[in-house]
Amino acid sequence: MRRELLKSLVLASLLMQPLSANSLITNEPIGGKPPKNVHSSIKDYDYQLKYNYAYETAAWAMPAVSIYGFKRATEAVGGEANTILAWSKVATPNAELLTANNNTPYILAMTNLNKGPVVVEIPAVSDKALLYGQIVDHWQYAIADVGPIGLDKGKGGKYLLLPPHYKGDIPKGYIVLKSPSYRVYFAFRSIKKPNASYIDAYNYAKTLKMYYLNDPKPTKFIDPSDKRFPTLPHYDEDFYKDIYDIISLEDVQEQDKIMLGYLAYLGIEKGKPYHPDAVAKKAMKQAITDFYYTMQHQLTYPPKEMYYWEKRHWQDVLTPDKNGNFSFVYKNSIDILKRANRYFFATYYPRSYYSPPANIYMFTITDKNGKPIDGMKLYKLKIPKDMPVKQFWSLILYDADTWAFIYTKENKVGISSFDMEKLKKDADGGVTLYFGPKAPKGLESNWIPTGGKRIAPALRFYGATDAIINKSFVMPDVELVK
Repeated sequence: MRRELLKSLVLASLLMQPLSANSLITNEPIGGKPPKNVHSSIKDYDYQLKYNYAYETAAWAMPAVSIYGFKRATEAVGGEANTILAWSKVATPNAELLTANNNTPYILAMTNLNKGPVVVEIPAVSDKALLYGQIVDHWQYAIADVGPIGLDKGKGGKYLLLPPHYKGDIPKGYIVLKSPSYRVYFAFRSIKKPNASYIDAYNYAKTLKMYYLNDPKPTKFIDPSDKRFPTLPHYDEDFYKDIYDIISLEDVQEQDKIMLGYLAYLGIEKGKPYHPDAVAKKAMKQAITDFYYTMQHQLTYPPKEMYYWEKRHWQDVLTPDKNGNFSFVYKNSIDILKRANRYFFATYYPRSYYSPPANIYMFTITDKNGKPIDGMKLYKLKIPKDMPVKQFWSLILYDADTWAFIYTKENKVGISSFDMEKLKKDADGGVTLYFGPKAPKGLESNWIPTGGKRIAPALRFYGATDAIINKSFVMPDVELVK
């Protein structure tokens, strides 16, 4: 019996031998701690954890925070839910919007469906103007496009916005939209026809209506053209106060519970007072700063697939997710960082990528040699004679630090094909545009002031033709003059 027991013990020890690198007997378990001579780099564990959570929630919340700025700005100019903001003229630098355009007047509004369904009455295309734009939820995911490419197909109609979990009756005669969020925003552009003026486009915009279904009060309009309209995200503690305001109203989605847990650790919880402690505030301040610079770095030095042409430095703005949409939400994952990247510098993407696209937008932060564009230097951009557009092209300069228009004494943010009669032409029929702190002598009409800022020139091709869609047309890069 003893002999059999001894054999069993010897056999067991032999079977265990491959698990030990040095001997049959060890006084350490396998795994369970970092390798020897590797030590923690953390000095303050509470701060580090709060920093990590603050950084992750900033990236997660980027689309919601950037659109929430429209609520703050609406209230700043005297508006509220269902107030329609209609610009009587094209936007200028006081319209502090992410990558706005100065070619067509804007129409903006926001509402709160917590108070009930809302009706938005869209006018049909007229002989003077038409509408183009999106209605989006609080994540900026488009609930619907409107106008000729939207659900009304340019015929107009009454869009009925229903809040989450709505159980009431739905009247007939409406284009029904079930919103996944209580806060809803829209941005339209009133596009004038060739025989019309901006005043015609403004008057057309004022035929819109917006009201609660059960309280159809007359629509209030505000013209913010001469008002400061501050929508830009605040990259300080206020970023997290915006997050708090957002989650305080909206339902918690299953996919976002981890982030809500992170926020709770920071002292930001739905249904409770906003109360980050001193360590959390310090961590939030540093985390949102680092997040901001991460986004800027990614836009300055993007992966190759973001460039529109292989051998140029123009980046495609309308880069969709893998499903051809702009939510970056997939069946098994959410690409939070790529989503944050798109919504860091722009707002109001369409519901899905149109193929072929009606318009193409692109920007660059670097010149022909791949160096960041310095607003203290003079640059030029060649606009070929035959630009691949059915409607018009536009070049606008943005402050690459804010992605908004640049304040200058000239109050000039861009040049478009609408300005061709004023521009000095090249011998081949094209034009060369300049931008820098001072205009080249004799070329003032072809110049856009930079205000000494770090610059992001953006090109828009309205009514894109096959030549740019199939990329047989290649746009020149920005070149340094001096």
